[in-house]
Amino acid sequence: MKLKALLKDLNIEQVRGPKDIDVVGVGANSCRVAPGYLFIAKKGLTVDGAQYIPDAVAAGAVVVVTDIVDPTLSDVTQVITRDPGSLEAVLAARLYGNPSRELFTVGITGTNGKTTTAYIVRHLLNCTELGGPCGLIGTIEYLVGGQRFDATHTTPEVAFSNKMLREMCRKQCRSVVMEVTSHGLEQGRVSGIDYDVAVFTNLSVDHLDYHGNMEDYCSAKTRLFRSLDTSNRKAGMPDPVAIVNGDDPWCGRIIEGCKVPVLTFGYRDNVDIQASDVEVTTEGTAFTVNYRGESVRLHCPLIGGYNVCNILAAIGVVLQKGATLEVIAEALTSLPPVPGRLEPVANNLGINVFVDFAHTPDALGNVLRTVRGIVSKRLITVCGCGGDRDPSKRAPMGRIAERWSDLCIVTSDNPRREDPEVICQQIMQGVLAPDRHRIEVDRYQAIAIAIEEAKPGDTVVIAGKGHEKKQIFSHKTLAFDDCLVAGNLCKEYHQRHTQV
Repeated sequence: MKLKALLKDLNIEQVRGPKDIDVVGVGANSCRVAPGYLFIAKKGLTVDGAQYIPDAVAAGAVVVVTDIVDPTLSDVTQVITRDPGSLEAVLAARLYGNPSRELFTVGITGTNGKTTTAYIVRHLLNCTELGGPCGLIGTIEYLVGGQRFDATHTTPEVAFSNKMLREMCRKQCRSVVMEVTSHGLEQGRVSGIDYDVAVFTNLSVDHLDYHGNMEDYCSAKTRLFRSLDTSNRKAGMPDPVAIVNGDDPWCGRIIEGCKVPVLTFGYRDNVDIQASDVEVTTEGTAFTVNYRGESVRLHCPLIGGYNVCNILAAIGVVLQKGATLEVIAEALTSLPPVPGRLEPVANNLGINVFVDFAHTPDALGNVLRTVRGIVSKRLITVCGCGGDRDPSKRAPMGRIAERWSDLCIVTSDNPRREDPEVICQQIMQGVLAPDRHRIEVDRYQAIAIAIEEAKPGDTVVIAGKGHEKKQIFSHKTLAFDDCLVAGNLCKEYHQRHTQV
């Protein structure tokens, strides 16, 4: 697209350089700039994008959107505007042709359960042939047609999301599921994306280092639901709808100002999609779903009563596409495991080892309570808390680990710029019986201790990092995969003891 057409009717102060040049991409991340791109030098919370203009130009940017003329940039066109970041959404949508309007677009937000719900929705849309092929933009990965990319952010910048959505359209995807974070909503990373369905899973303590308090955290989430609009319907798509957890105390606040129909799910009698008669075993989770006078018994391989609401939310999404409960029930039986969510680690030691992403008090409690309910012997937990994140959840997580575990090994997560020993001590402040806890700052050693301590029939839960493949320190980032580490340690332990 020509730059002149891209900038038409926008609030631009001046353009220095030619306007008849071709722009092939838009981006606010200099690492993703390629030849022919327009680079938006937007201001962040701590970093000004203007400092990355030289990197963007070196990568091939032909246009730079900035707030101050740079006389040294003689080889690129400069677009001067007071707030460069405010143009990102409209420029991306224009250049990539509003791809979200060609897809059944689902946005999922909430403290916990976004990833699992997204994977269930994608599976159901693909299996029922009502929305597949279905793309995915989320915490673990980006799935674009048959291509897979490791995720850099759960909710990437809006220009990059639009680029992926356009590529999904080119590869014949009919729908997309996006995890939408409170940070992403607050920072405009989904602005201009036209959602057909917005899902709210739950809200509990997290990200207060960023939002300050729960009210502001909730307010950020409401933006997704206020963006739903029936006045500009997509051709061939169902009317927009909000699907929310009717059991969550924040439900009412979430849908304030929502202009579309609301579908609720949960356990209460007054919800639209209700679960009852839940059974959780090591083989999965079974329950009865009740919807508009119809009841169907479901079985899903996912373990955990807390996954019932994730499943209900996903059911709500595919019901909008015309799926029946019987078809949904059949599709759920083949649901593959979600990476890093109570992911089992195979071993020959006669112990159960699970890796889970639980990194909030609510999520850790859900996971440990579930595991405690299906195992008969000891539960050993390895957990920590991330650095440069909300410190108020550290002591509660220690208290929760103590409540459900026979032994808890407190360790480092991603310490970032903080002292991991200090983080561990803050977790221990919530502990009432320190004799059942120990600190081992080295995460590798902590996992090794847990496996050494476990006897046949015992269960080890390694919480906090789940699918992540690295550990972040202040001055270095190390390759670290909890599943891989635990699996290798189990093999080493087995080899040592079979040789004796």
